[in-house]
Amino acid sequence: MRCTCRVEAIAASVIAVVGTLLGVTVTHYFQGRALKRTEGFARDERLRQERLQAYSAYAGALVSYRRVLVARWSYEHEPGHEDDNRAAQARSDDLRSQAEQTLFRVEMLAGGDEIRRQAREAFKKVSEVHKTDDACEHRRRRAQTNALIQSYVVASRRDVG
Repeated sequence: MRCTCRVEAIAASVIAVVGTLLGVTVTHYFQGRALKRTEGFARDERLRQERLQAYSAYAGALVSYRRVLVARWSYEHEPGHEDDNRAAQARSDDLRSQAEQTLFRVEMLAGGDEIRRQAREAFKKVSEVHKTDDACEHRRRRAQTNALIQSYVVASRRDVG
């Protein structure tokens, strides 16, 4: 009888230790999964915020660049604005550089090729808005670039959810 009690006590101890180890293992597994899920969500949210910031900065840079090119066209085609035209040329060079820098950021962060394509297309067309002598063509280019920027904004909004 003494021997049976001892075996039962040892068996109970072994079962308790195995149960504890099993509980620790299962808890560790589920905590690890929860941690990975939380880290994934945080990473996705940071990327979404970076995209939102880059996309909006690019749209703003395009609008500013376009605005100075439209003014530049007016200065070139109206007499008496030589000083304004030189200032607009210098400003357009700076804004082109800023727009191009934000375009690079968009291209690095974009969630899809459509965003990249629209961003490049808008930059290309905005850069050409002032390169005409015809007033009707200039108005058409202004409308076209406005539509391209709006289309880029809509696509960007879809990309960041």
